[in-house]
Amino acid sequence: MSSTTELAELHDLVSNLRRCVTSLRSRYGESPAMRRIALDADRILNDVELLDTDANDLDLSRCAERHTGEKIPVPDTQYDQDFWRDVDDEGVGGHNPRR
Repeated sequence: MSSTTELAELHDLVSNLRRCVTSLRSRYGESPAMRRIALDADRILNDVELLDTDANDLDLSRCAERHTGEKIPVPDTQYDQDFWRDVDDEGVGGHNPRR
């Protein structure tokens, strides 16, 4: 699915959300919870509009993941010991603590 189609679907969903919020507001009035929901819906709409702008500016379609299917061979041979010199085990701490 292209990003344009996804953004159009997102706009439709946000429009449905706003209609639901309007309906709920007429039913429950201006309670604090209803105001929070309305503000959240407005924030979502603003974020979608920002995403639209970013998508146009950055041309997100060119950033789509492209899997070539090419496999990269990794040798089974041991690395040269000098490769690992002065390297600490991650999460275990250093072999030669300097205190």
